[in-house]
Amino acid sequence: METLNSILDSIDGYVWGVPLIVTILFVGLLLTIRLGCLQVLNLHNALRFMLHNEKDGQGEVSSFGALCTALAATIGTGNIVGVATAIGTGGPGALFWMEVAAFLGMATKYAEGLLAVKYRKVGSDGKILGGPFYYIETGIKERYGWNMKWLAVLFAIFGIAAGLLGIGTITQVNGITSAMARLTPNAPEFVNIGGNSVNITTAIAGILVTAFAGFVIIGGLKRIAKVSMYIVPIMAIVYIITCMMLLLLNCSHITEAVETIVRAAFNPSAVTGGVVGSIFIAMQKGIARGIFSNEAGLGSAPIAAAAAKTKEPVRQGLVCMTGTFFDTIIICTMTGLAIVVSGAWDPKLGLEGVNITMEAFSRGLSVIPGCSMIAPYFLAIALVFFAFTTILGWAYYSEKCLQYLIGRKNKKATLIYRWVYIFAIFIGPYLTVSAVWTSADIFNGLMAFPNLVALILLSGIVANETKTFLAKFKGERE
Repeated sequence: METLNSILDSIDGYVWGVPLIVTILFVGLLLTIRLGCLQVLNLHNALRFMLHNEKDGQGEVSSFGALCTALAATIGTGNIVGVATAIGTGGPGALFWMEVAAFLGMATKYAEGLLAVKYRKVGSDGKILGGPFYYIETGIKERYGWNMKWLAVLFAIFGIAAGLLGIGTITQVNGITSAMARLTPNAPEFVNIGGNSVNITTAIAGILVTAFAGFVIIGGLKRIAKVSMYIVPIMAIVYIITCMMLLLLNCSHITEAVETIVRAAFNPSAVTGGVVGSIFIAMQKGIARGIFSNEAGLGSAPIAAAAAKTKEPVRQGLVCMTGTFFDTIIICTMTGLAIVVSGAWDPKLGLEGVNITMEAFSRGLSVIPGCSMIAPYFLAIALVFFAFTTILGWAYYSEKCLQYLIGRKNKKATLIYRWVYIFAIFIGPYLTVSAVWTSADIFNGLMAFPNLVALILLSGIVANETKTFLAKFKGERE
């Protein structure tokens, strides 16, 4: 197992090296400049469009339904476990770089949503076909005359791998079962694989998640969207309120925590005592986990955005942009502040993953009698719902990637894939935390490369579409 972890770490180091990090930041900065800082100046419009569906829009689900499907995939273990992992391995400064990447990522997510709707196709059965593979193949060919289908195929292959072996299944269910294992440390051992002990509670939790996920996934997009529209808003609001309560109870430490985060972003060793020695490590962990959480630049959210009932690409791009705002700017920030304020990130505690966040909630809410005992259970429940909806969202994403490769008419292959996806959920609890998260990082990075190339090449179209729509929208309101 140590050999496997070493190999995965080496691959991860190459994939998430300087070139990818620089490219992600460059694309976000390029789009931010070309769009005139749209993520700030038009955030209010994006929030309004999010709640008001278009009339006579063509698509399979409402704009809000498409957003909830995308949020279902993004609001997951990355918000609870991913933030903790980033701070635990990259120091508090990782949260700063996560925020920088998210701010720029809002412009990236906007462009992805716009292009997904602009270049989507309608099948003979009325179903919508859209996502990065179509704007890579069609958009670049229309713009430059280049045949880039091979790049679209690569994206689809990496998307399937990410769904089956990375962000979509194993990391999510592993996060759930790890939380359950902490809550029941004395439960009898069920099985031990390569030194990874799985107790009976963990095994039961894995089976239940697999069963419920399977029921929804077999029902396809409309069932996924329907479940997401109920679960996502409720779970996000409850989690945000709890985080706000924790921060209010510890408000006297917030200023110090912010100073620590900023100082650690540029001089990690001064804060971590040498545990994290370079700015690059803080940047790498913060950006990688941020992308894992909000998926800006990854190319996944546009697959859901393409199915929205809309006729305005810009409008759906703005709605799509709010996903990164809610996921990282709000939820990840609150989780990260809770961890730093409580001191749960301290390497001396020897904690990792979800255990860091659980410790943060136990400490942060300890002022209220009994809350330190309840907090881990609340967090475990939140993690279950967060991870469950991410599993659903990525089932849809990876299935669309498969359909791009084999065609929509091959329903038998699609059904087989759904069952393979469900099996991948089932085996998640029996894999080690380190190997799971490293493999997820690798597939995320591989997905991002083709998508980022397309966003750079099509940034001019995004800027022109935006300028035309905003001028028209302003004229209609005057």
